[in-house]
Amino acid sequence: MTDPLCIGPYALPNRLFVAPMAGVTDRPFRQLCKQLGAGYAVSEMVTSRRDLWDSLKTSRRANHEGESGPIAVQIAGTDAAMMADAARYNIDRGAQIIDINMGCPAKKVCNKWAGSALMQNEPLALEIAQAVVRACAPRGVPVTLKMRTGWSEPQKNAVSLARQFEAAGIQMLTIHGRTREQGYRGHAEYHTIAAVKAAVRVPVVANGDIDSPEKARAVLAATGADALMVGRAAQGRPWIFREVVHYLATGEHLAPPLVAEVRRLLLAHLQEHYQLYGEASGTRSARKHIAWYVRALPGGEALRQQINSLDDAQAQTRAVAQYFDALGAQMDRLPAASAQAASPVMSI
Repeated sequence: MTDPLCIGPYALPNRLFVAPMAGVTDRPFRQLCKQLGAGYAVSEMVTSRRDLWDSLKTSRRANHEGESGPIAVQIAGTDAAMMADAARYNIDRGAQIIDINMGCPAKKVCNKWAGSALMQNEPLALEIAQAVVRACAPRGVPVTLKMRTGWSEPQKNAVSLARQFEAAGIQMLTIHGRTREQGYRGHAEYHTIAAVKAAVRVPVVANGDIDSPEKARAVLAATGADALMVGRAAQGRPWIFREVVHYLATGEHLAPPLVAEVRRLLLAHLQEHYQLYGEASGTRSARKHIAWYVRALPGGEALRQQINSLDDAQAQTRAVAQYFDALGAQMDRLPAASAQAASPVMSI
């Protein structure tokens, strides 16, 4: 997992990636995960609709100021020409790798036949992949793609699509081990990912339910994948990346992080978050991140209730600092039991 994997001209430092998650993997979160051991991070999806490119949401998602490379941007849509234009738009704003979203299961996305809904229309899915590759090739920008195992259990077509995408010039494939119909219910399955790996020569990334170092090792063994992608388990626990990388390299567990380190990481994360979103919006959207950090810690629920009543960034920061100061007086390190998977959000 520590030997480099290349996407086009970019050699990644390791083979453990953070998944694109709507409302989560913004620039501050991506930077934090990379700092703590993730070898690669893909942005939240950027719409292919030109009329929304000037919106505040899209402008934030297309903001890569100070972000370490390679900068990968995920695009979503249903029209091949519009997707090609979206690729060019994001390349002009710093994208070095373009990722195509064919994995999002959200109804508001699938009802417009985007995301994983595209897997039901193989000709259109292929047309989009070809158009985006053609748009990116003259700029020397590699194209990757994320998808599910299929639309439903009787309609698993990831292997068929993977072969077509490889022929179209897609340079890496990420497979979430669930159908769109499953959403995030049940358990991810890995035999379809293994079948995709056996069918193509481009790198294949396994995604779905990787929430511990042991699970990471088991998924690698089950799939033969070239890399792993972690999503929900990184929410409030971004140090999972260094834990997994260390375990796969040595077979040994790292000690849980020091309370003082988590305090420092979270407070720095909050400052970056406020700077990106502004105080009013940033204070509200930071609540979920704080709640994830403390969800299994003593007094975490009381802090969550407190910060949900605060609309001031200074007050929010002060409450977090005071909480971790009190926690640090009780223990040096986080308890191992605090390493729990987060509740479902939209992984894309």
